[in-house]
Amino acid sequence: MRKFTLLTLLSGMLCFSAIAQNKIEFKEFTLDNGMHVIMHQDNTTPIVTTSVLYHVGSKNEDPERTGFAHFFEHLLFEGSENIGRGEYMKKIQSAGGTLNAFTSNDITYYYESLPSNQLELALYMESERLLHAKIDETGVETQREVVKEEKRQRIDNQPYGSILTETLARAYSEHPYQWAPIGSLDHLNAATLDEFMQFYKDFYVPNNATLVLAGDFDYDQAEEWVRKYFSEIPKGEGEIRRPNVEEPRKTEEIRDIIYDNIQIPAVIQAYNLPKKTHEDSYAMEMLSTYLTGGKSSLMTKELVDNQQKALAVAAIPLDLEDGGIFIMYGITNMGVEAEDLESEIDTILRNVKAEGISERDFQKLQNIIENNLVSKNSTMAGIAQNLAEAKVFYGDTDYINQELDNYRKVTREDIQRVANEYLTLDGRVVLHYLPKAAQSAQ
Repeated sequence: MRKFTLLTLLSGMLCFSAIAQNKIEFKEFTLDNGMHVIMHQDNTTPIVTTSVLYHVGSKNEDPERTGFAHFFEHLLFEGSENIGRGEYMKKIQSAGGTLNAFTSNDITYYYESLPSNQLELALYMESERLLHAKIDETGVETQREVVKEEKRQRIDNQPYGSILTETLARAYSEHPYQWAPIGSLDHLNAATLDEFMQFYKDFYVPNNATLVLAGDFDYDQAEEWVRKYFSEIPKGEGEIRRPNVEEPRKTEEIRDIIYDNIQIPAVIQAYNLPKKTHEDSYAMEMLSTYLTGGKSSLMTKELVDNQQKALAVAAIPLDLEDGGIFIMYGITNMGVEAEDLESEIDTILRNVKAEGISERDFQKLQNIIENNLVSKNSTMAGIAQNLAEAKVFYGDTDYINQELDNYRKVTREDIQRVANEYLTLDGRVVLHYLPKAAQSAQ
């Protein structure tokens, strides 16, 4: 059972002032060492979220040392020269806060939400992570076991858990997006302490970091503390490694069968997308919502409710910095073959490509998208993340206030056009997940 604290309840409250104005106000500056700082003040509730986005994800890794970015997400909770091993979480939680982190193909993101009178603690903790991280054999070995267990629980022993890993491996032939953030355990096991330390020196530097404060604080006091704890951190010495690879557009379908510890087959389809910042990304997001976004979506109504050929369907536009993939999957109903479900999915896609969507459905879709965007910025934690990503991915922090306008520019014709342009049956990945019993029966 989830434990609700006062901070949890306050964190979940709507930032009514921001929503009413339909604009997120912020101040920003850059320290001499290259760290960019964004501050959003909201005194509605006595909480503050502190976050640091490091512009390093799985795509920045050596192909022979995959999984490093995700590994560091765990390792940098070990402690520092001034924070004892295992004390990082305890310090935040004992101060009434919550904290977490995640790694993607493009970024690593850390954050903590605390009562506003604990802002200085949060800044100190994040500066320690950047300046004095504890990277030693004990921590490395501890986190190796943690990552192994995570892989066992979330991928190896989870039904359909390998979908992302198997799909990425086939959707990309050149770009380092071809491996998932979890990476290879063999690579992590083979890596030396010196290799881990070098990765830290290369990417965990202030000129590769964006610090965001969102919540109840005084601007002048907050800036004073930011400069106190972060100005002394030296700028990274070398150039930040970024992959300079353009994934070639596929012209032939890639089809495969994955035998998994499952009872019911599934169909996965993946289509390559343009860069995250491409103007078509908004229409593709709306298309995915139209197809599978909720119980009233097209595929859910048709495949789950009407035909009852699927237990569940979903479409996920994985919008990545250098070009993502549109993943669509369906889990078959009992007695339904994967080929039959795939055929029905393709029929729906052909109809959408040929006929587009109705004006009524389009109006409904616009309302859903607007509600989703409001929800994204309804908590201090949400605002902090969206401010950081606006700056890093779009080069403009004020993108957070422009996103809704970009969606409003999308027309019905745009949705039909992107369906035809990107959901090409001749250049996609198709995977059938089948029970291992089917493999032994052959």
